[in-house]
Amino acid sequence: MIMQQQNLQRNRLILQISFMMIFVLAPVLDIFRIDLTLGHGIFFGYDWTLGIDDFIAGKTGINDAILNILLKGFIPLFGGAALFLWIAWRFGRLYCGWLCPHFFVVEMINGLMLRASGKPSIWEKKPLPAQQADGSLLQPRSFYWFWTLLAVIGFAFLWAVSLLTYLLPPKEIYTNLFTLELTRNQFSFITVATVLFIIEFTFARHLFCRFACAVGLFQSLAWMANPKAMVVGFNRSHASDCKTCNNACDNVCPMRLHPRTLKRKMFTCTECGKCISACIDVQQAKHKPGLLQWVDKDCALPVVSGRDRAGITDCFKHNGAG
Repeated sequence: MIMQQQNLQRNRLILQISFMMIFVLAPVLDIFRIDLTLGHGIFFGYDWTLGIDDFIAGKTGINDAILNILLKGFIPLFGGAALFLWIAWRFGRLYCGWLCPHFFVVEMINGLMLRASGKPSIWEKKPLPAQQADGSLLQPRSFYWFWTLLAVIGFAFLWAVSLLTYLLPPKEIYTNLFTLELTRNQFSFITVATVLFIIEFTFARHLFCRFACAVGLFQSLAWMANPKAMVVGFNRSHASDCKTCNNACDNVCPMRLHPRTLKRKMFTCTECGKCISACIDVQQAKHKPGLLQWVDKDCALPVVSGRDRAGITDCFKHNGAG
């Protein structure tokens, strides 16, 4: 189980880095972008339009125009959105925890800030325990503030430039950037966006993920609508095993949530699984199984008075140590 969780987090990191690279390179490689100079989108090197130019020019009829709008606009957009929300309804905010480039930045800055101050966020009331879930000690080092600031500025600038390449030809943007010949509008966009991202990455990255990101919010709403959706479950029948733990599962949560609480209080859980990995690390040292595990279907339902607790235990019987 330990090895499985280590591989899980390693694979998640690989996916995050890969998707971050796709986010930056997609406009450059013409995988996807909306070119304002052309007035339409680019998708895998092809022009993505609604196909109504011939109708406007009087070359085709209304039926052809409606068909093009359905095939090139309505079905791809709404079909993709429906699939995305179905995944969220079934599995929660998987996109956020496993692919989202913003959440990748959140976790990286969390880690650097933790090493600099002992707190993953400046809004944390007090430093987290020095002892980590694997038993190692993490002592804050002030020089990590330099790396924290460098990461904040670097990612803010990268995001600003990348977003602009989704709207204007990437070759033009990068050429003007490297030759220091950005137009006034290009320079203004990059400067303002960089400053806003610096503020957000430094002070409000968790707040943005929890309350301001529309993609995350709709995933959470879809997830909450399904009481049997996958969720991090807590084996309450062995809750006494938590007594000697320093709340390791709470400490590692990137969204600063409390994994052992009710689902409605885990509204913004990204299903990253870091709390599960931390719990297994802690319990492994005591030769006991982890108390946290992804569960779904009936096992995801809240425990209510009169529920068969033997059945609840069965939901966790495969979460063994070793």
